[in-house]
Amino acid sequence: MSDAADVTRHGGPELPQERRLVTEIPGPVSTAKFARRDQHVAAGVGTTLPVFVEAAGGGVLVDADGNSLIDLASGIAVTSVGNSAPEVTSRVVEQAQAFTHTCFMVTPYDGYVDVCERLAHLTPGTHPKKSALLNSGAEAVENAVKVARSFTGRDAVAVFDHAYHGRTNLTMAMTAKSMPYKHGFGPFANEVYRAPVSYPFREPAPVSGEEAADRAIDVLEKQVGAANLACVVIEPILGEGGFVVPAPGFLPRLREWTERHGIVFVADEIQTGFCRTGDWFACDHEGVVPDLVTTAKGIAGGFPLAAVTGRADVMDAVHVGGLGGTYGGNPVACAAALGAMEAMEKHDLAARARALGETMTRRLTALAEEYPVIGDVRGRGAMMAVEIVGADGHTPDAVRAGSLSAYCHAQGVVTLTCGTYGNVLRFLPPLVMPDHLLEEAFDVLADAFASTT
Repeated sequence: MSDAADVTRHGGPELPQERRLVTEIPGPVSTAKFARRDQHVAAGVGTTLPVFVEAAGGGVLVDADGNSLIDLASGIAVTSVGNSAPEVTSRVVEQAQAFTHTCFMVTPYDGYVDVCERLAHLTPGTHPKKSALLNSGAEAVENAVKVARSFTGRDAVAVFDHAYHGRTNLTMAMTAKSMPYKHGFGPFANEVYRAPVSYPFREPAPVSGEEAADRAIDVLEKQVGAANLACVVIEPILGEGGFVVPAPGFLPRLREWTERHGIVFVADEIQTGFCRTGDWFACDHEGVVPDLVTTAKGIAGGFPLAAVTGRADVMDAVHVGGLGGTYGGNPVACAAALGAMEAMEKHDLAARARALGETMTRRLTALAEEYPVIGDVRGRGAMMAVEIVGADGHTPDAVRAGSLSAYCHAQGVVTLTCGTYGNVLRFLPPLVMPDHLLEEAFDVLADAFASTT
């Protein structure tokens, strides 16, 4: 990658990389479309920003009213290579013209195997690996648990405070936050146990990563027993739980313990994977090599695809027919994934993520110095966040976080909130976003802090 301008030329349609407001947000066309959406779409399907998108590319979304919005969401860390990246669309068109589906379990095709081969090369570790391809992150996590149980002959699953793993019955049990993910949907799967995580900002006193890991291990050994655990499942950086970055040493210590006791270590890299954090995978930052890695989101440039990748002996523990699904590893989605991974390598999007992270860290740190409501600035690469707190510097302030996000929306910047307490603003720009657009987005964010209470 020669420079930021070079990579952004490969991010999708040739749309002007500018914020442009021609109506209020949402505009009249989007408002009319949203009324139709309310008539036909189930109320339980939420919407963050009620604008209907008609084109997207680079770092912008263009809505039905002609507004051009700066995208700090990437479809929740999905369109890392940009919308309609040429490497993705060219492969998708070619594959769709050849065939769209056979079901890999009926008659296989090269694309599925090609994706598995690339995952074996890119995921942490040099050991022999195999993969199973699926449709969604939740499905990948659920299948990782199935693999771990088959391999170990054990039942128990360990997860952590503030975790998010999905919306299926098992992954709802594994997810920590009740509303909106679990409320009213029980009973949930059993044999899921929760341990405390390293959350540096909310520790009552300074705790090293190793100490925090020992605390979690103590809980699991007392309440479950290492000999009963099939797997430990953890996000290397917690996503929906608030972009929480565990203290250095937490993941390596936890990994050492699982290895010593024959517990399968599963890294949920669904939001962190594929260059998002400045490495191909967030585990790479501390040299942690998981037994299994779950991926989705950024894997295929916007197409539904997910994977479980891991040690060949672990993956092969499942009986024939025990893994799979009608649409898992769909040939068009596989073509998109191969294009997305090609774009990531060709344009060195891991390096680009680090550069975006440096800009966001600089801007957010400056805002934190000016506004005490920013209790914490955290993240890594192009996965950054601020935690919004009250006057005491500690109490979560979800109302202010919501006001800040709403201001950004009205000014044409797409932002998301997250966190167990709903008080975290998170920033996930496409990795192909040009520098000037990112700076402008954070100018708007600065105005939001100055204009809201």
